[in-house]
Amino acid sequence: MAAEEAVWSGSPSQVVNAGKFILCALATLTGIFAIAAIPYAIWIWLVVKNTRYELTTQRLKLHSGVLNKTTDELELYRVTDSKFEQPFFLRLFSLGNVVLISSDDTTPTTIIRAIHDGGPLREKIRTFVEARRDQKRVRVAEFE
Repeated sequence: MAAEEAVWSGSPSQVVNAGKFILCALATLTGIFAIAAIPYAIWIWLVVKNTRYELTTQRLKLHSGVLNKTTDELELYRVTDSKFEQPFFLRLFSLGNVVLISSDDTTPTTIIRAIHDGGPLREKIRTFVEARRDQKRVRVAEFE
């Protein structure tokens, strides 16, 4: 069996926090909630900063957590469908979301949020999904 190789890694853009950062800045300027707004802004920045995606030839790993770290893995042969989404706000920054639908019990839907070059990444994942299914001799059956 072929060895597992790292193919891609990335993290979400802080653009996902733009609205919250603006609200925190306004709260700080008015002085009303400044004592809570600044720690909250730092916290949401840390949450995104500590989110990491890693794609290998066999699985997708999602690393997250600021104080408590969690690593969730999705075996690629379990992916049944994928799509690339570009909401208007993310399109302004050339970002997008890759959504993976799988037969995994713990996380049936996995979203790789706010990343650059999401379209090519989706195609890369699709290629590795098919290769992994061939290696494991797994086929998806659809019933009506």
